[in-house]
Amino acid sequence: MRTVAKVSGGLLAAAMLLASCLKTEEFPKEPHITFKSYEQHADSARLTISFTDGDGDIGLNQGDTLAPFDPGSQWYHNFFVDYYKKQGGEWVLQQFTLPLYYRIPVITPTGQNKALQGDISVKIASQVLPQVPGDTVRFSVKIADRALNLSNTVYTEAVVVH
Repeated sequence: MRTVAKVSGGLLAAAMLLASCLKTEEFPKEPHITFKSYEQHADSARLTISFTDGDGDIGLNQGDTLAPFDPGSQWYHNFFVDYYKKQGGEWVLQQFTLPLYYRIPVITPTGQNKALQGDISVKIASQVLPQVPGDTVRFSVKIADRALNLSNTVYTEAVVVH
């Protein structure tokens, strides 16, 4: 009987020791992004970033349309893409009637640890961008969380339009 108690006690101590060694990921509460890839296709392009967020408040529900997320406000979107064209050796921001902004849906995890990390991709339709074969372009990306914390800004590499 004592052997069983010793083995059980030893297993319990080992389990507690292992559990204390398993650390949860900790990231700053502001989102942080890195450029992952840009893939150009005949009819579109796919832009992918990697991100981390310490408190997991990335994304908006469809019903999030009251201030500060109301249509027309700067926070209605939470994934911001800007388009630059190389002109005379300089990167020039291109202005469009409709910006290349998107709404990331809510991706907050359940449970106590809300830290998030992953990839987000957006599809950019080729007809949205006035591109001429041979043009050199690049994109900048930043995201915002529900607390209105902006991430850092990342840039794609220079892309020659096909």
